Amino acid sequence: MEYLEIIGTIIGLVYLWLEYHASIYLWVASVIMPIVYTLVFLDAGLYADMGIQIYYILASIYGFICWSWAIGRKNKKDVAEELKISHTPRRLITPLSIIAVVLTLAIAYILITYTDSNVPWCDSFTTSLSIVAMWLMARKHIEQWWVWLVVDVVSAGIYIYKDLYFTASLYALYAVIAYFGYKKWKELMLTQ
Repeated sequence: MEYLEIIGTIIGLVYLWLEYHASIYLWVASVIMPIVYTLVFLDAGLYADMGIQIYYILASIYGFICWSWAIGRKNKKDVAEELKISHTPRRLITPLSIIAVVLTLAIAYILITYTDSNVPWCDSFTTSLSIVAMWLMARKHIEQWWVWLVVDVVSAGIYIYKDLYFTASLYALYAVIAYFGYKKWKELMLTQ
């Protein structure tokens, strides 16, 4: 399975570069990468991480639609306007936080009850935050970078624990890039 982990890491690096530049092509990589990582995480016994790969595929399709078809209209001829980078509306912070907590508890319960996972709480925590972060990214909310930073740091630790060193390195890099991605998107937000 190590060769699949290396392939997933390479695709992840391409994805990261595309996301950093707010390129719509990130959604292509974010469909291919979960297919590879489904097998990697199944082999490692990271069942919530494995399950979220299906969500990533669906969320990537949604993100592509949001980014390409956009929300607003430029003029009366209904020409689609590109979705712009923005801050997460304050009214969404509490509901998104509640969703993350409820998902963490529900996924942890499933992992503890029905699997042999030896990291159910960490696995469920990163999975639930990833669901929220992916939605934020699909809507081009800049705060997605801070959520990903938390996910990436915790995930890197889990992957080291599970001897997935290539993946741990990728997520450690993701954590560093999350900070710079935030700065880049902030710059893009001001110039759009």
